[in-house]
Amino acid sequence: MAVLIASNLRKEFSGSPLFDGVSFTLNRRDRLALAGSNGAGKTTLLRALIGETSIQGGELAFAKGTRVALHDQRPPRQQGLTLREYALSGAADLVAIEQELRRLEQAMSDGDHGPQTMARYAEAQARLEHAGGWTWREKAASTLRGLGFRDADLDRSLDTFSGGELTRASLARALAGDPDLLLLDEPTNHLDVDSLEWLENELSSLDAAIVIVAHDRWFLEAVTTAVLELDGGRSHFFAGPWHKWRLERAARAMAAQKTAARVGDDIERLERFVERFRYKKSKAKQAQAKLSQIGRLEQERKKAVGELESLTKRRRTLGFEFLKPARTGRIVLDAERLSVSAGDKKLLNGGTLVLERGEHVALVGPNGSGKTTLLETMLGNREADGGSIKLGHGVEPAYFSQHEVELDERGTVLDCAMTMTKLARPQAQALLGRFLFSGWSEHEKQVTSLSGGERRRLALAVVVASGANLLVLDEPTNHLDLESREALEAALEAFPGTVLLVSHDRALLDAVAERTVAVEEQTLVSYDGGWADLVRSRAEARDTAPAPAAPVAARKPKAERPKKERQKPTELERVEARVAELERRVGTLEAKLAEDWTDMDVLTAHRTARDELCQELARWEELFEAAPKKV
Repeated sequence: MAVLIASNLRKEFSGSPLFDGVSFTLNRRDRLALAGSNGAGKTTLLRALIGETSIQGGELAFAKGTRVALHDQRPPRQQGLTLREYALSGAADLVAIEQELRRLEQAMSDGDHGPQTMARYAEAQARLEHAGGWTWREKAASTLRGLGFRDADLDRSLDTFSGGELTRASLARALAGDPDLLLLDEPTNHLDVDSLEWLENELSSLDAAIVIVAHDRWFLEAVTTAVLELDGGRSHFFAGPWHKWRLERAARAMAAQKTAARVGDDIERLERFVERFRYKKSKAKQAQAKLSQIGRLEQERKKAVGELESLTKRRRTLGFEFLKPARTGRIVLDAERLSVSAGDKKLLNGGTLVLERGEHVALVGPNGSGKTTLLETMLGNREADGGSIKLGHGVEPAYFSQHEVELDERGTVLDCAMTMTKLARPQAQALLGRFLFSGWSEHEKQVTSLSGGERRRLALAVVVASGANLLVLDEPTNHLDLESREALEAALEAFPGTVLLVSHDRALLDAVAERTVAVEEQTLVSYDGGWADLVRSRAEARDTAPAPAAPVAARKPKAERPKKERQKPTELERVEARVAELERRVGTLEAKLAEDWTDMDVLTAHRTARDELCQELARWEELFEAAPKKV
């Protein structure tokens, strides 16, 4: 039975339709991605599904008892709660189920074994077991750990966490409630790669329908099974993964182009007939019929041209064009035996990093490993605990921070652009236009009144026009849509200077980086290539690592081993071996997938391997729970 059936949904703002005719069906384990440009109505649709905003037409039909949870970028409304209490606050119905089970157990112990009581008890017990049984609270704590929180964080007050941490807490709350329908608006924001991979696995195994709005291409490919495209008020549903939708969209554009050309040829042929015979009595009726046919064909051509324009129009994306930088010496940055701390926490102990002219290097590591602190230390914005840092001859760095770029706030957006880039007024206006600040009203906005997203766009514009030959970029894709991310990716690939990039966008890392430096156990480890190469190298290292030797005293000569000890592997051991094999296969396929998203054989093999892995893990859990425990 479907979790949700949406039929002909219509949403209006000030009398104008935001979208109209939106229809789709969601079953359990469907993962639907909402695609479309900013302003197409994706977030509005999510809020309509949970009832936070009204619709002006159509119908939403939910299965009986459907539990819906929404995660978005709004900060938590609850005050005075700890992180643990906040995460559990999304599961009030589970608390109620526990209370009802205790009441029913008491009723049965008092002799009430009627069919209604027994049926309700079975229903409540099944609901609780679906959420993880009586240990669902620990499962919620495990979700918080998977999203990067530590045990010490669980009992801290919400008001002690940063905005990014609260966003992750909101995601944990949505997952903890064991919903039937999970709505996720930008769930990948503020997650490091380890947490992203954890979330991908969690969503793949979740027994629920999921609707996702995200700009992370790698994440969308790993999770989604269908796409609902919102564009120009219309919608198009595609049953298939993300990459197949993009291919199908291109095929639709090609078909529309062929239709428009064919219909245009037909119209020209009919017009020639009418022009030739419209004044001949013997052909007058035929000419009139052809005129009517031309009218119908004009409508068909108009529809085809409209669809083609919708599918191929260039959306307003950020205009990434870097000025050609001045040439530097061969060594751009040399950091040796570097030690860095944040308060009492040691982040780096004796790390070394050398950047050469023209290198594009990615810096990766989990949240809290010190990537941002390291960047700021290398740029001289923080003091190192030890070691040395040298910038090479002629190096002019530009730093794009994930938190707050220092902008000149003394005047307007145009004043800021001119002051910080030294561009003349016409060139500064053109630069702002490429970064979506168009027209007099946008240029004359006060910098102090800009939103967070607008500040980031203005800061990117300043970096683009800086003429720097060393770009240090910390999460530059935050708040950028898919098209703008791809535009940034193409520009960074073509940038002739040196790039040091921190990002959680694995597609960007894999496309731009020629070398990847990972923060591992308070030191820096260098890997050749981008993200896929890093994944492959780590997988190979795990596969070739020698197994720990058994204690000598535990070994017996082969001839002395009793036959009864030579037992076949248990089913649990066989499943464990299969899980290890599948994990290696999934890692290898993900590395290949990152190299070529269009390889259908690899994509099919990857999805099959992930499904098999989920099944084997579920079987392993069953066998492990059933196995006799040693005392």
